[in-house]
Amino acid sequence: MSFPSLPAPRWFALLGLPLSIGLAGQSLAEAPPASAVFAGGCFWCVEEAFDQVDGVLSTTSGFSGGHVENPGYNQVVAGGTGHAEVVQVEYDPTVVDYSALLHVFWRNIDPFAVDRQFCDAGEPYRSAIFPMNDEERRLAEASLEALTERFGREIATEINDFEAFYPAEEYHQNYYRKNPVRYNFYKSACRRVERLEEVWGDEAGGLSGDLAAAR
Repeated sequence: MSFPSLPAPRWFALLGLPLSIGLAGQSLAEAPPASAVFAGGCFWCVEEAFDQVDGVLSTTSGFSGGHVENPGYNQVVAGGTGHAEVVQVEYDPTVVDYSALLHVFWRNIDPFAVDRQFCDAGEPYRSAIFPMNDEERRLAEASLEALTERFGREIATEINDFEAFYPAEEYHQNYYRKNPVRYNFYKSACRRVERLEEVWGDEAGGLSGDLAAAR
């Protein structure tokens, strides 16, 4: 049996089917992932932290927060571009939400360090959150306020509007997986794990049972 060539909406009408079922359902299934950008010092380490979160689809190391377009790694770490090393987190919002990502972010940084994280010093290694809309900014500011009250001291982490993300060179992507020996030596030498435990105790890393409560 052959059918005339008609657009999909016309066929739904002829068959007596509601268009919303056929097409709206498809759009829901194909909804794109959400994106978030965080600066937490060395982007290799931040990638590793977020890759372990259920619902995170991918992480990309790069740069945000500066005034130079398409900067290279050497430009950024030399200073003067205004950029920070960041990680762009692509995630499924039906599995993990922005509040939970903030929870993980905080517990993978030293929130008191000014223009540095662990053994990396300078403006490119500052910690920062880059909300992409008003709701994300509200959540970010609320989380910062809660931590200020919790610790009773000033938090150095910045909250900056997102403007652009520039991916870093390919050799930086998934560095902790491609170069595990060098990466683990660097991470150990920087005492990242030890400092996180000093600040956060059992919450260090953000992947303990308290993550569920953050959702």
